[in-house]
Amino acid sequence: MIIGPKYKIAKRLGAAIFEKTQTQKFALSEARAGRTKRGKRGGMASDFKRQLTEKQKMRFTYGVSEKQFSGYVKEAFAKGHQPITELVARLESRLDNVVYRLGLAKTRRLARQLVSHGHIIVNGRRLNIPSHRVRVGDTVAIREQSKQSPLFLALNESLLTYTAPAWLALNMKELSGEKKAEPSYEPTETLFNPQLVLEYYSR
Repeated sequence: MIIGPKYKIAKRLGAAIFEKTQTQKFALSEARAGRTKRGKRGGMASDFKRQLTEKQKMRFTYGVSEKQFSGYVKEAFAKGHQPITELVARLESRLDNVVYRLGLAKTRRLARQLVSHGHIIVNGRRLNIPSHRVRVGDTVAIREQSKQSPLFLALNESLLTYTAPAWLALNMKELSGEKKAEPSYEPTETLFNPQLVLEYYSR
């Protein structure tokens, strides 16, 4: 998915939603911008604008198209009484996101490329569909033939200081991981508000 200039999008949304914007330089830039905005006159953002901003934050965080994202929201509503939990779990369970969460790729964008280029296997089967839903009990790993690729040469070292989320079990020796449970929504760990996202689609 082509999303345009990441710094410009992150500044517009007011959040470091891309890995390349999660730097001290970006934070300082946002702090300066905040001081400038406080010195200007302006009204409160409308409910629609806040909802739209949160929707864009969430969509860009996972790097999915508008069509895919709206499909995930419809699935979440169809599941019933906990649409926020369902929406987050569906996005977190995408194969590209699981590869990223296991620490097998530094960014979601790289994880998507690894999957698309056939470097990842699920339960021993090669898959090249980034949106594939990883189920509880599934094992995700780097394909044996790909482990000698320059893409993964420094992986063992970087994983020494990496901690995967509690719903995943990482096997550093095998460069693999297993989904142990469904992901849960943790407000303190996200840069977006799913409740406003659902309100946007409920209009």
